[in-house]
Amino acid sequence: MASNYAVQSSFRSEKQVPHGSPSSSSSYVRSVGGHGHFSVRASSKIPASRRPVTPNSRLHSDNDESETGRVRVAVRLRPRTADDLIADADFADCVELQPELKRLKLRKNNWNSESYRFDEVFTESASQRRVYEVVAKPVVESVLNGYNGTVMAYGQTGTGKTYTVGRLGKDDASERGIMVRALEHILFHGSVLDSVEVSYLQLYLESIQDLLAPEKSNITIVEDPKTGEVALPGATIIQIRNLEHFLQLLEIGEGNRHAANTKLNTESSRSHAILTVYIRRSPHGKDKDGNLSKEKDTDGIPIVLKSKLLIVDLAGSERLDKSGSEGHLLEEAKFINRSLSSLGKCINALAQKSPHIPFRDSKLTRILCDSFGGSARTSLIVTIGPSSRYHAETTSTIMFGQRAMKIVNMIKLKEEFDYESLCRKLENQVDHLTAEIDKQQKLRDDDKAQMERMLRETQNSFLEKEEILVTRSEFLEKENTRLELEMKNVLTELNHQKDYSALMCDEVARLDSKKVLADTIQMYEKKIGELAKQLEDEQTRCESAEQQLEVIKKRLSDHQMSIQTEISTYQQALADTTQLYEKKRAELTKQHEDNQKSIQMEGQKEIDILRLKFQEMNQLHGTTISDLQYLTTQYEDLVSEKDMKSYMKENIGKGSAFGNPLSVSKSNQSKEQCCGPRAAIAKICEEVGFGKILGLLSSEDSDVQIQAVKLVANLAAEDINQAKIVEEGGLDALLRLLQSSQNTTIIRVASGAIANLAMNELNQGLIMSKRGAQLLANIGVKTDDPQTLRMVAGALANLCGNENLHVMLKEDGGIQALLQMLKLGNSDVIAQVARGIANFAKCESRGILKGYKKGRSLLMEYGVLSWLISNKTNISSSTQRHLELCLCHLAQNEDNAQDFVSSGGLKELIRISSESSREDIRNLAKKTLRMNPAFRAEMHTELL
Repeated sequence: MASNYAVQSSFRSEKQVPHGSPSSSSSYVRSVGGHGHFSVRASSKIPASRRPVTPNSRLHSDNDESETGRVRVAVRLRPRTADDLIADADFADCVELQPELKRLKLRKNNWNSESYRFDEVFTESASQRRVYEVVAKPVVESVLNGYNGTVMAYGQTGTGKTYTVGRLGKDDASERGIMVRALEHILFHGSVLDSVEVSYLQLYLESIQDLLAPEKSNITIVEDPKTGEVALPGATIIQIRNLEHFLQLLEIGEGNRHAANTKLNTESSRSHAILTVYIRRSPHGKDKDGNLSKEKDTDGIPIVLKSKLLIVDLAGSERLDKSGSEGHLLEEAKFINRSLSSLGKCINALAQKSPHIPFRDSKLTRILCDSFGGSARTSLIVTIGPSSRYHAETTSTIMFGQRAMKIVNMIKLKEEFDYESLCRKLENQVDHLTAEIDKQQKLRDDDKAQMERMLRETQNSFLEKEEILVTRSEFLEKENTRLELEMKNVLTELNHQKDYSALMCDEVARLDSKKVLADTIQMYEKKIGELAKQLEDEQTRCESAEQQLEVIKKRLSDHQMSIQTEISTYQQALADTTQLYEKKRAELTKQHEDNQKSIQMEGQKEIDILRLKFQEMNQLHGTTISDLQYLTTQYEDLVSEKDMKSYMKENIGKGSAFGNPLSVSKSNQSKEQCCGPRAAIAKICEEVGFGKILGLLSSEDSDVQIQAVKLVANLAAEDINQAKIVEEGGLDALLRLLQSSQNTTIIRVASGAIANLAMNELNQGLIMSKRGAQLLANIGVKTDDPQTLRMVAGALANLCGNENLHVMLKEDGGIQALLQMLKLGNSDVIAQVARGIANFAKCESRGILKGYKKGRSLLMEYGVLSWLISNKTNISSSTQRHLELCLCHLAQNEDNAQDFVSSGGLKELIRISSESSREDIRNLAKKTLRMNPAFRAEMHTELL
């Protein structure tokens, strides 16, 4: 793990010794790609009396500043993780370091090993600073001097590439990776640099995406046909102000980078990250007074140095059988291994000096074509692990580094004539002088005109003010006299109005009392009239109803008389028909007795034949029942053995090629025991066929139905049989059994079969479309059988692993039913429920981090957080791991932060970061605490 690297050790720097000789006169041609990418190539000789046609070219008559430089390769060993300590406790490391000799020994076995030499060998305790000083600092200094440079990390997944290159080190500056330290080094020399710009890209599924602007995807690669320089016109380039600004950009890019949880690494990078730093500076010389000044050509044209630094964090190579990748992770692994394979082919071809280098096989090799065999100074650090389980991967990584050491680049200085700067400077001087002359002339004219205007305005204003003051004084005297008279009149009128208002108030009070009494009497008279009218209407309706009743009684009596007449007629017809039937019966009886004697012999023969066939069918039925019972027994043995294996895997750890011999022998015995049932199942499938086996699911015999559904469940456990079962209608038949059957065994085994089918993503969509989740939820609510609930919980847990089905699961009651099963308290059921909510939370957190999901988690609405906190102890290790992962993924959603703080979830997350038994979970908890500002603020408050 990346966090296992020590942070204290001595450091040393390593300076690359250039090799090369001066060449004949040549010119350097600037090729401008998208966003300021520049390339340099040596042109043919030019006569001294003739200047090059290219305006930005520079002619070197004495020296060519190109030099040769071998690719520098260092190797870094990752410390042993907790898994390595458990799995390889009885075995020595497969790697032995000799840092003083810069050698590495790779053991094949206890008595045979191979030795390899590198430019530098870092032990487990090597600090981040020393790695930067030795590997990256010479390249960064070369870039500051005008050369292109590349620093790249290569190795198996989980060996610390991202830690070495991209570690931010926000909490501990000593843990900063190469990216941050390189920018810190460059910005330290910012006073002599004209500009520092960066772009941050990722190569994901062979598509170039911008990590600083995620909306930009599938960026094209443009190649200059003349110089061969590669550029990315669509990439976002941002000028860096300071180190804090760069850390913010790097954090944004890391958040947009694709990562996933695999068996080898909790946060495995699923893309190649490429940080490009563009530097522009003017070479400074000293003038006569000893002051620094821009260097110029013999013609007085300033020179500019343009260089770029590539820092590449490659995704780790992995073997599918060890990483356990499947589905989308499997597709990502294929693209990662394919691009790394193309890079290996190019390295091998360059090492062997092949005439053809296959740079066009991959976008990764096209981007790095200048780093290997080009004009850049390149340093490569390969990371390896000590475990003997990954001996083959470690060997492949070491051989990659050995081949890369054979590559020699032609390093060239990136100089250009800065005509643009000179032109801008002269234009600015001319504009400044012209503007200054115009400004002075205009100021003189304006001052003269302003003084004359101000004098005239002052004289006119004095006369006008004097007239206005005289007129205003006279007007105010008149207005004062008028206002005094108006005030007296208003006071008199107000007194009259006050007296009249008092008189009117008394009159209104008297009239109001009489009016209320009259209105009340009128209202009661109106209601009495309405009630009398309603009474008359009711009497009229009663009389009409009595008349209708008399008419109905008369019709009923007439109808009864007609019915009696029809009954007598029918009785007479029935008697006649009975006599005719008796006569016909006597005739047919006689004919039957005559014919019975003739067919008795033939019937006896047919009965004997049918009896023999029936006996054969009974024997075949008995044989089939016994076979089904045998297969059921074998299936139950396999289930128990599978549970034992999972228990051993959780408590003992992952096995290795040097594991316990007892576990190997038990595995071989279980394989031999499985051969019999699998062969029998395959034989039955070939002889009977899937259609007939699935047809037995609808049998009326419950025993046959039970044996058939067990056989189908056993078949569904194999991936090759799942597609056939779905095509033949097996999924529909299993869902019908869940809906109609009342037999507990049938429901339990059918749920297990659906759980096996739900491990396939395509089948998950079919199950949801056929309302399978709703049926499973209903069974989970109705039954109390622990084994049935375990199967139902397993099926729902598999469906929770598909983020596209979360909304449907909520609507069908799947999530609620899954959480209600916790009330039973059975440990096996709790383990399946924990796995389901962990899958659900993981998919939600992935959507939140990628930006297409927002809002509070659905699980928080059902009170999952309180249950997770209250059940943190007295559970199995596997269940504990699922609960801790669920807490970590829920905490990654910032909208859940308030719930974590108020319910004590933050304290539990802090405990997991330090006390969890798994190191990958501890690291995930620590990262979550660092990334969430609410958590950081709460922890800071508690510390205070």
